Amino acid sequence: MRLTPLDIRNHRFSTRMRGLDAAEVEAFLRLIAEDYEELVRENEVLRDKTQRLGARVEELAANEKILQTTIVTAQHLSEDLKKTAIKESEVLVSEAEVRAEKILAASHRRAAKLAQDIREMKLLRARLGTTIRASIDTYLNLLDGLSQDDPEDAVGEENVSYLTPPPRTADPSEA
Repeated sequence: MRLTPLDIRNHRFSTRMRGLDAAEVEAFLRLIAEDYEELVRENEVLRDKTQRLGARVEELAANEKILQTTIVTAQHLSEDLKKTAIKESEVLVSEAEVRAEKILAASHRRAAKLAQDIREMKLLRARLGTTIRASIDTYLNLLDGLSQDDPEDAVGEENVSYLTPPPRTADPSEA
């Protein structure tokens, strides 16, 4: 059975002969009751504080679990983001390489076309030179034929000498 401070204050001892000093006993019981009352109050305060701290510990433990879960989730998300970024960069690099190859192929085709055009122009120049030479030869032969037909004009032959073609070379590309 637990005693309360009130029980201690109201307790009466039986008296006997040659018993204790009643005033002294009552003063001592009052002192004990006050100390006991103070201890009971302190015990209640500590019990309340313990309960509050226990609740706070449980709350912090729950928060810790939430934080741990959040950290793990953030780590997984970070890893996923890294993987995604790497894949995207690889795709971008691949696309750039494909574009570069297309540009390079187009420039090679353009260079080949230009080289072909140059070859065709050289051939055309050679043919044109040959055609012009043939025309000039034809006109010179015609002039030679005209000057041979008319012997009376032999006096003016020195004036026509400038019509004589220069010596020709065999290479048609010199035109």
